[in-house]
Amino acid sequence: MIPWIPLDTATLPGANRELRLKRRGAEFSIMLGTIELMNSRLSGSEEALATLVATRLAGRDKPRILIGGLGMGFTLRAALSSFPAGAEITVSELIPAVVDWARGPMAELFAGCLDDPRVTIAVEDVGRVIADGAGRYDAILLDVDNGPEALTVAANDRLYEDGGLGLAKAALRPGGILAVWSQGPDRRFAARLRHAGFAVEEVMVRAHRGKAGARHIIWLARKA
Repeated sequence: MIPWIPLDTATLPGANRELRLKRRGAEFSIMLGTIELMNSRLSGSEEALATLVATRLAGRDKPRILIGGLGMGFTLRAALSSFPAGAEITVSELIPAVVDWARGPMAELFAGCLDDPRVTIAVEDVGRVIADGAGRYDAILLDVDNGPEALTVAANDRLYEDGGLGLAKAALRPGGILAVWSQGPDRRFAARLRHAGFAVEEVMVRAHRGKAGARHIIWLARKA
């Protein structure tokens, strides 16, 4: 068996914890302690986060999209393929090292998409970007942490609380969509979305592109 090779580590902002980037052959993994947060073999649900929204926003020629969390770039690449050529896509990533990994050891996964003229990378807390973007976006795609329950950075919880959902709604244009990726279902969060005034659709998708394996949840919350 090909061994895992450690490539780099990154300290999480405001926490005494670190991410570890590893490689085994052509496979990459990002770990938090003993928990695997991302693996380059599992891209299906991250891609669906973009493709499901693009389908529902078909007809908007120049949509403005905000992606929270760069990860391994699966959502970004799917967005570039799914949204029209006139789209403007901003990716907000809290951890500078993740952007460095995208341009360095994981550059082959990203295939130059960070240099696409439609893409802007903001090394910043996505909560701040949302708060500063009233009425700006057609879609906000959140793949931050493990879903509505923070795993890596405790401050991420505020994105999914009533105040954070209110800011996200204010940042959307009429008919815009807040899409949220989650490791699994969360009835309380779905109810919170509805309480915030969104029309909510819950979609179960495969972590892998195939027909087997784990299932993840994507909430598609549309602003009236």
